[in-house]
Amino acid sequence: MVQMSTSSSVDVSHAGGLFQLLRDGQPRTRAELAKSTGLSRPTVAQRIDQLLGLELISPVDAAASTGGRPSSQFAFNPQARVVIAADFGASHARVAVTDLTGTLLAETGEEREISLGPVSAMEWLTTSSLLLLEQSGRSLDEVVGVGIGLPGPVEFSTGRPINPPIMPGWDRFDLPGALRETFSAPVLIDNDVNIMALGEQTSAWPETTDLIFVKVATGIGAGIISGGSLRRGSHGAAGDIGHVALSRAAETPCACGNRGCLEAVASGRAIAEELTRTGTPAATPGDVVRLVKAGDLTAIQLVRQAGRDLGEVLTTCVSLMNPSLILIGGTMAQAAEHLVAGVREVVYARSIPLSTEHLTIAPSHAAGDAAILGAAHLAIDAALSPERIAAALGR
Repeated sequence: MVQMSTSSSVDVSHAGGLFQLLRDGQPRTRAELAKSTGLSRPTVAQRIDQLLGLELISPVDAAASTGGRPSSQFAFNPQARVVIAADFGASHARVAVTDLTGTLLAETGEEREISLGPVSAMEWLTTSSLLLLEQSGRSLDEVVGVGIGLPGPVEFSTGRPINPPIMPGWDRFDLPGALRETFSAPVLIDNDVNIMALGEQTSAWPETTDLIFVKVATGIGAGIISGGSLRRGSHGAAGDIGHVALSRAAETPCACGNRGCLEAVASGRAIAEELTRTGTPAATPGDVVRLVKAGDLTAIQLVRQAGRDLGEVLTTCVSLMNPSLILIGGTMAQAAEHLVAGVREVVYARSIPLSTEHLTIAPSHAAGDAAILGAAHLAIDAALSPERIAAALGR
């Protein structure tokens, strides 16, 4: 949920702006809203009536009386509408219906390959979403946004994947257009690690404005939140640290076509391949995690070294971004004891004290839910923006 601490950061010249103050869930009276915004009481009363008409707020228990009739209080009504949140990975898909705080109302998922293509994926998403809406007792008309995470670069302004390396047939496919026949609400699509960063921040670290979320799974990528905002870069490629050159990997070929990438030696796929070469069969990052948990010494050593390699790249990120928090997520975070230890070992040793004095490096708190929560909040923030509320009132 968006946290609004003061009215100075919010344009309250219309009902959509006033609503942003109420999104923190704290009940307020008309008088309190007038005092905090500087608006007249008649103006506040009018805006409250507009928001009540949209059911985005609702009356709550009366405020304590100081002698006269108790004043009515109003608060955010998260049950007013719902959003659809979807997370597509290289080999899995998950979709959920949530309320306007991101609370899960119904969800489903299955193992499915992203290489099956976008048409198949969008058909699965549509069919699954309609079933979940029915299960949760909600209707298609109540959906105000759809958020989707994909395991590849996305042009956020259009929602189209751009040259995704592990997604054949997806390049520049018009996903919002494919869903328009079913959903009249806005469809927002982003890279999966970006929505993971958003999900982690909104669910576990709402006061943290500068963080880096690193996904270590089949590949490696990072989501960056700086100054409280998600940073995508000019073409959606910000945070692609998996293809930063690493000195010790100089001759190792990478799936991207280059040599020496971090991902070529430190990803779950790279570790699985190295284990197989040394006589311990491992086909997936999940196999690596199982070996680590079983105490396999070679697997533990490789994961610890992957953490050091990741730490070498993150040391540069720390100097450049000065985050207060680095979170490690993805499949390999299930081996966090060794992976995170390797990251800390290098980052704390090589970064200047001023950058690390208040730096926390930790496993993801939201874990497997980070992506679905981030997709939900992506849709929620768009649906509840002042502009969208103004448009709803105009209709």
